[in-house]
Amino acid sequence: MISTAAVEIARTEGDLHTDDMPLLPDPALASRLTDVLFAGRFDELHRPWTELLRREVFRYRDGLSQEARSELAYERLRIVNRDIESVEDLVTDTSRLVALHEWLGVVDGSLTTLATVHYNLFLGSLLGLDPLGKVDRTPFTTLDRYGTVLITELGYGNNAARLETTATHHPESDTFVLTTPSRDAQKFMPNTGPVGGDKSGLVAARLVARGQDHGVFLFLVPLRDERGPLPGIRIRPLSQTPGSAVDHAITSFDHVRLDRTALLTGDHADLDPDGTFHSAIRNRRQRFLRSIHRVTTGKLCLAAAALSGARATLTIAVRHAHRRHTSAPGSHSHVPVFAHRGHQSRLLAATARAYAATLLMREVVRRRSDPNDPRPTETEVLVPIVKGWATWQARDIVTECRERCGAQGLLSANRIVDLLTPIEGAITAEGDNLVIWTKAAADLLTGRGYEPPRPPPAGPVDPADPEAVLDLLVHHELTCLARAGDRLAEPADDPLERWNHAVDPALELVEAHVTRRAAESFLAASRRPADPATRALLAQTLHLFALEILTPHTGPLLADGHLTADAVRALPRTVERLRTRLAPHALTLVEAFAVPDTILEAPIATDRYARTYDDPHGPWQSKPSE
Repeated sequence: MISTAAVEIARTEGDLHTDDMPLLPDPALASRLTDVLFAGRFDELHRPWTELLRREVFRYRDGLSQEARSELAYERLRIVNRDIESVEDLVTDTSRLVALHEWLGVVDGSLTTLATVHYNLFLGSLLGLDPLGKVDRTPFTTLDRYGTVLITELGYGNNAARLETTATHHPESDTFVLTTPSRDAQKFMPNTGPVGGDKSGLVAARLVARGQDHGVFLFLVPLRDERGPLPGIRIRPLSQTPGSAVDHAITSFDHVRLDRTALLTGDHADLDPDGTFHSAIRNRRQRFLRSIHRVTTGKLCLAAAALSGARATLTIAVRHAHRRHTSAPGSHSHVPVFAHRGHQSRLLAATARAYAATLLMREVVRRRSDPNDPRPTETEVLVPIVKGWATWQARDIVTECRERCGAQGLLSANRIVDLLTPIEGAITAEGDNLVIWTKAAADLLTGRGYEPPRPPPAGPVDPADPEAVLDLLVHHELTCLARAGDRLAEPADDPLERWNHAVDPALELVEAHVTRRAAESFLAASRRPADPATRALLAQTLHLFALEILTPHTGPLLADGHLTADAVRALPRTVERLRTRLAPHALTLVEAFAVPDTILEAPIATDRYARTYDDPHGPWQSKPSE
């Protein structure tokens, strides 16, 4: 937490002008906000990870080589693993697994990648597709063997259901032969490199039995041991990914023989020893989607890790803005840079978005964890939408914070640039954001898992009214829905042309939908605290978030009669007044993110800043000679 001696800034009634009065976060208010942000489960789900990650081995280390950073990430994962009482229980508990990723995301992006691959994709899939426990899981739960997943191929990414790798069944021996038939079929970018010890992988391959293609399933394949890749397996390292130390590689198979236990069909398919195939699911694509069901949980893990990085960078940037002094216009005095409206406005807007995205994430994780979710299809559609929006928001927030910290924001020791690259990876992993949003756009337009919001009462809305402003978000979403529907109905020569007419307004619909859902989650959370000050601060932060979202869309809202011309003219001043009210609480708002200094470790965010760069032999260290 922030040192009480760390920050000095000026304050007058409602605004910042001089630096003659200390302004510190309100610990009690920050604690109440933390309770809201973490859905009342910080001590249960999050504190254990923060306590673990305080250890010396997780501290930031400067100047390590790529290979050393990679080895450190695997070693850190083993230390995390030893602290987990039951790995299988963790893997099957979505809330706990997501919480783990939130805190790993602050410490080490490479470690986060290793964890989501091993725990979520590998072990999560293995547990789901081998419910009877025919495969010995012990080497993987103890991390004597690391588990990875090989799905994407060089020529097949988001259309992975059409990938080429084959696993051909041989009934005489009841075995499979795994083959990479072409250049495009090479498995692209799994972490199958030499770092991390013995490895096995879940390989997505086309099951061929009795000469018939039954679609894509996962096969458990030993990949390498201490001597290197196993016979028939070719592993070639890929070029470095800046900011990441994961040992990504390109992998292929040359007639690798697998025994029958390698095939993982779960409860949705089976293969007899003579090659007779059975499945209650007739559609091959649906069978494939069942096999890779953990990708959905992975979207939440990656989005949570990205948001935790964004919250950490906001903590750094807001603290730094209160510590870093600059000149005040028209005077010889110096003030913290946060006293300048242009600086504080951007950080406050980013903070409001971080609150909204975090609270929406809590709601979606709760629904995903509920076995009795009354609207499972809606949740299924919402998860990828939230993943896309949250990771994009996280990137924008971190970029804003980097710029607000100036040259200090470029130093790895101050953590911000190192938190950005993993977010870029999350935007692409578990489905590229634009692709999954395009699929979601089609779902919304066809009504799959989507019920449009009920139209608010007719007549203009006053955006200065925090209770009414959510009606404007609903109007905006319904406008986007109507526009996309009209475009989809236009005549076209073929289905692709028809979809191309609608796709851009449909993507606008997805964004309008997710921001409205974020505001609703924010509103529900803001009403839970009993304390009036907490409720008021949350309401103001929500109001700022909603108005920042709506400002670019005032034209259509005005044209459709949902805003008056006077309200549009007054909107900038309304936003400015909100920022003025929130500015004195900025440190409290980020203190609520509950990132300990021992995990954050950014010199510019603590009172160690000057000492970090002190020169013990500098001329200021000795008294001048008389």
